[in-house]
Amino acid sequence: MGVSEILRDAETRMKKIGGVGVGDFATLRTGRASPTILDPVKVEYYGQQMPISQLAAVSVPDPRTLLITPWDKGVLGAIEKAILKSDLGLNPNNDGQNIRLNIPVLTEDRRKEFVKQLANKAEAGRVSLRNIRRDAIDHARKTPN
Repeated sequence: MGVSEILRDAETRMKKIGGVGVGDFATLRTGRASPTILDPVKVEYYGQQMPISQLAAVSVPDPRTLLITPWDKGVLGAIEKAILKSDLGLNPNNDGQNIRLNIPVLTEDRRKEFVKQLANKAEAGRVSLRNIRRDAIDHARKTPN
């Protein structure tokens, strides 16, 4: 493997880290409703773990509410259980057809907690980038010219 291949490999790995970071930031629950908050939630459906987006339509009827409309009404209870088991801190309201999630207003303490979470995720991304850079440099040094 030549130096140019090592650099290309490091560059693609770094771009993946950037995409993961953007995805991590999108999943933080802020005061505004966003369907991406539900991305980490997996639902047990016919023996498989599936994301809610594959089982239901997730819409935002107003800035503080998420509306989950499952394509199969039989999965409504499983989606509700998965949301309750997740660490999102949201209480689903099931009306037999849809699930509504009301996003609470952010308090000052909750905002500070989000800043800490964001800082931790950013630091994890920086550490990953440093590791990729270090591995590429080590590999390039060991490669004969």
